[in-house]
Amino acid sequence: MKRTRVIIMGAAGRDFHNFNVFFRDNDRYEVVAFTATQIPDIEGRVYPVELAGRLYPSGIPIHAEEELLALIKQYEADEVVFAYSDVPHEVVMHKASMALAAGADFRLMGLRHTQIESSKPVISVCAVRTGSGKSQTTRRVSDILRGLGYRVVAVRHPMPYGDLAAQAVQRFGTYADLDAHHVTIEEREEYEPHLDRNVVVFAGVDYERILREAEKEADIILWDGGNNDLSFFKSNLNIVVADPHRPGHEVSYHPGEANLRSADVVIINKVDTADLAHIAAVRENIYRVNANAVIIEGASPILVDDPEAIRGRRVLVVEDGPTLTHGEMTYGAGVVAARRFGAAEIIDPRPYAVGSIAETFKKYPATGALLPAMGYGPKQAADLAATIRAVPADLVLIGTPIDLSRVIKLDKPYQRVRYELQEIGQPTLDEVLLSRFGRKA
Repeated sequence: MKRTRVIIMGAAGRDFHNFNVFFRDNDRYEVVAFTATQIPDIEGRVYPVELAGRLYPSGIPIHAEEELLALIKQYEADEVVFAYSDVPHEVVMHKASMALAAGADFRLMGLRHTQIESSKPVISVCAVRTGSGKSQTTRRVSDILRGLGYRVVAVRHPMPYGDLAAQAVQRFGTYADLDAHHVTIEEREEYEPHLDRNVVVFAGVDYERILREAEKEADIILWDGGNNDLSFFKSNLNIVVADPHRPGHEVSYHPGEANLRSADVVIINKVDTADLAHIAAVRENIYRVNANAVIIEGASPILVDDPEAIRGRRVLVVEDGPTLTHGEMTYGAGVVAARRFGAAEIIDPRPYAVGSIAETFKKYPATGALLPAMGYGPKQAADLAATIRAVPADLVLIGTPIDLSRVIKLDKPYQRVRYELQEIGQPTLDEVLLSRFGRKA
């Protein structure tokens, strides 16, 4: 029987997962190539033999997405599978139109064929857009569960930017583990807050194997989502975070709308800084597509060590990279802190940008007068440090979840901007989690 020839469009995450759980040992299909976007320098590699399985003795090539039409022709592909996140619905259909016009079918894979079932309860934290507030929500859920007596293990959405075979299953229990695995700034931003709470984190590439290892240490598995992707695991409770600073995006981005429609609980975050009309619009969209979801309103209060150190200073604001780039946010916690605590000026870093950081600004021109903390590898981290050094600021405001001084050398005074989830009114996450899981006996 002729195998269906497939190209998977991805960004080193969902694409590999869909392959592993559906295509890897499936004799009906032949995955001829992956394409890659969003993440720098992931094209040009090969999905390794060690992960690709018996049907792929040479592995699978990874190409730049720009080569898609040529690849469809070269491989006579029957089907293109779209497998990455945080993309406007209209853009997804433009990709579909390209594939269809080139003669291939276009496919989006749903939960039934891509989710893995756990032997332990799973709580997933997902979002409608990158930068909505998944991380602080995940931390809040973790704190509540541990207060109820449960052993919690976090499993993070993949960020495999290095040696894919070596990163198949990664366990992080200490800061030394981060160093041993040579993790990027983006990975540290997600892992360190869990380690600060003595919560073990698993991540990698092969999530069937990752889940089985996590189950050995956990009473409850906490899926810590990435971008606005769907959970890789079947969830006993699906919590989805919405952002009223971007009203309407909850029903106009893929796969964020699918998250919203499948949510058990929706948290409307940032209500302390959002327009009331925008909060109402998000709430109305939730009612319209998922009337059964429990809605919780939340805030992300801003904390700094020394507010007076900001007042009257010319500041450089460094924000979470993906939130500014494919998340399309034009400001974050650092900007809120600068305005709230009286900074004299937010200095535009773009004239001083170096190397790959300058390229990031060219690729994402709407980023504005903020510095995205891009650090997908040593070169980007070095360019980030050089850019910070070049900006004539009195103070650096770091709005990322980690202390950047741990990974790059800062030559200026800095203040970290911290934020945690705070529920407003009722219901609360405490009430929802206690009702659903009770206290551990």
